Amino acid sequence: MNFDLPERVKSFVEQIREFVDQELIPLEPLLLQAGFRSLLPELETKRQWVKAQGLWAPNHPIEYGGMGLDLMEHALVSEALGRTPLGHYVFGCHAPDAGNVELLHRHGSSEMKSLYLEPLVAGKIRSCFGMTEKNTPGSNPVMLATTATREGDEYVINGEKWFTTSADGAQFCIVMAVTDPEASKHLRASMIIVPTDTPGFRLVRNIPVMGHAGEDHMSHGEIQFENCRVPVSNRLGPEGQGFLLAQERLGPGRIHHCMRWIGICNRAFELLCHRAGHREIAPGTALGTQGVIQAWIADSAAEIQAARLMVLHAAWQIETIGAKAARNEISMIKYFVAKTLQNVVDRSLQAHGALGMTDDTILAFFYREERAARIYDGPDEVHKVSVAKRFLKPQK
Repeated sequence: MNFDLPERVKSFVEQIREFVDQELIPLEPLLLQAGFRSLLPELETKRQWVKAQGLWAPNHPIEYGGMGLDLMEHALVSEALGRTPLGHYVFGCHAPDAGNVELLHRHGSSEMKSLYLEPLVAGKIRSCFGMTEKNTPGSNPVMLATTATREGDEYVINGEKWFTTSADGAQFCIVMAVTDPEASKHLRASMIIVPTDTPGFRLVRNIPVMGHAGEDHMSHGEIQFENCRVPVSNRLGPEGQGFLLAQERLGPGRIHHCMRWIGICNRAFELLCHRAGHREIAPGTALGTQGVIQAWIADSAAEIQAARLMVLHAAWQIETIGAKAARNEISMIKYFVAKTLQNVVDRSLQAHGALGMTDDTILAFFYREERAARIYDGPDEVHKVSVAKRFLKPQK
């Protein structure tokens, strides 16, 4: 694995980091006080600057207006953008749109690409992805209850989804629904595009996360489908291939998420070190003189470095031997980086004392919004069991 980066990559990553520090981080107080929607006009101005600099949609195809970065290059961009909750949105590479772009690019028809992919990459519309359900375990997605029953040249969709990220204001949803309940468990479901203005599609609420419901792009929706009819032509890929498409989306998506988490760790670590160096606990005595704080800093630095190298190695593995062969690495970074994220943010928050519990810094936001990193995309415990089983298999 070569750690030398081309000069062009170093250049645009540094440019992105500088923009984040100077233009986006100063907007965070308004985000925390007034909400995401209040920032949309200002964020649109920032987006236009990003486009003018040729930095828009770094991981999306060049033919649709993106930069066309490979997985390793975009991993470094994601790390730089992850230092603020506004980064990925302003640069047009935010979830769930990023994963939906990949699905549409690989499996969408010409009509789908015209209607959905092109405006999605351009940032003219937003999308959401409906998979998780309240009454079935997210750790076992083959137990989906939402159905899409075929009637002629239409699917009739019934069911409920929740934690559908960014459903508030999205123009369409890619829904995972059971199309053949009699098929084998991994061939029962399909992915279907549902425009959110379709009769029978209803955003019930934005789900409060630790007391904060969020809004617009920064929200998690509860969705109800009641006799929601869409053309069969809205299906992505062959019928029954929903899980295959989901797995295809998973590997690169994991890299994007984990490097964003590393960016959050870097930001929390910077705040920890600043607090340790500047907070007096007695006249002339800084918080950082305390051994326990020094241990937190040392542990955080080592954990961040280890997590970062694990993610970059996994990205390199995906590109060189493929996602299937790299499945252990993909699973391990999920739970290792999620735990590192929680450790570093918690230490930084603790070092800030009462200030850390407020929205006067970004730490409380990271704490409440990113605790779910150990739950979504499969609970850590499920990934650990999967990894352990693969290591134990040769012992039988």
